[in-house]
Amino acid sequence: MTTLEQAAAEGTRTRTSKRPVWMERPNPILQVIKFIALLISAVLVILPFWSVLATSFADRQTLNNAAGGMVMWPGRTLSLDAYKAVLSGGVVTRALVISIGITFVGTILSLAATAGLAYWLSRSRSFAAKPILLLVLGAVLFSPGLIPSYLLVKQLNLLDNWWSLILPVLVNAFNVIVMRAFFQELPAELFESAAIDGASSLTILTRIVLPLSKAVLAVIGLFYAVAYWNAFFNALIYIQTADKWPMALVLRTYVVNQTSIGGEDIGSSAGLPPQLSMEMAILVIAILPIMIVYPFIQKHFAKGVMIGAVKG
Repeated sequence: MTTLEQAAAEGTRTRTSKRPVWMERPNPILQVIKFIALLISAVLVILPFWSVLATSFADRQTLNNAAGGMVMWPGRTLSLDAYKAVLSGGVVTRALVISIGITFVGTILSLAATAGLAYWLSRSRSFAAKPILLLVLGAVLFSPGLIPSYLLVKQLNLLDNWWSLILPVLVNAFNVIVMRAFFQELPAELFESAAIDGASSLTILTRIVLPLSKAVLAVIGLFYAVAYWNAFFNALIYIQTADKWPMALVLRTYVVNQTSIGGEDIGSSAGLPPQLSMEMAILVIAILPIMIVYPFIQKHFAKGVMIGAVKG
C-alpha cells in the first residue's frame, strides 16, 4: 500500500470513528448553564400565575399589609370570600356556562368543517380543489376587515346572537393548510384500497383518515378551543345584552372597568371582599378550564406541532 493510500485510509477511519455531535458526552459546565437558564425561565413563568392564585385567596388584612398590591402568599388562612362573592351573584356562573357552550359547540363545528375542507383539498382529483386552495391561501394573506364583517353579521341577523361568535370564525385558513399537509402524508394506498372496496369519500374520511389523525385533531382542536374561549373582541362588537356575555367579556368588565354587571363599584361595596381578590378570582376561573383540558391532549400535542416539519 502506498503512502497516499495509507493516508486516505487513516483519514477515512478518523472520519468514521468520530461520533456525531448529539452522541458526544455533554459538557458538565454547559449542562449546568442550561439548567440554570431553564430554572430561571420556569420561575419567571410560574411566579405570575402563583401571585394571581395567592391574591385570589388573600383576605383584606393581607392585602392591606401589602399596600393593596398583589401578594406571593395568601396569609395564614385561605379565604374563599372572593370566589363566593363572584359565583354567588350568578353573573360569572352564567358567563362561564355560556363560554363553555360556545367553546364546545364551536370547536366541534370548526373541527368538522376544517377536516372536511382539508380532506377535499388534499385529494388531487377533487373538483375545483386548486381554485379553492387559492382562496384559502388568499384568506391567510388578506383579512376582510372589521366593517365588512360587521355588515355581514348584521345582514344575517346574527347581532346579539351567540352564533355571531361561531359562524364568522368557523374555519381558520391556516388550520386548514396545516391539516391538509397532514392528510397528504397519509399513505395513498389506504385511500385506493378503500375506494376499490366501494367506500365513499365520507366513509374514508370518518373511518380511515380521522382515526389516523388524532395528533393533528388534538392540536387544531386546542387552537380552536382557546380562540373561542378567549373570544373577547367579537363579543364586544356583536353581543349587546349583558346576560349573553361570555366569560372573557365579563372578565373585562370586572378587571378593566372595575364594575359589576349591575354597574356598582366593587371597591366601594360594603361587605364584599377586596376588589383585587375578586379580579384575580375571576381570572383564575377564566383560565382553569383550559388548564384542565390541556393534560388530556398533551400526549398528542408534541407530535402534532411537528406536522410538516420533517419530510420522509
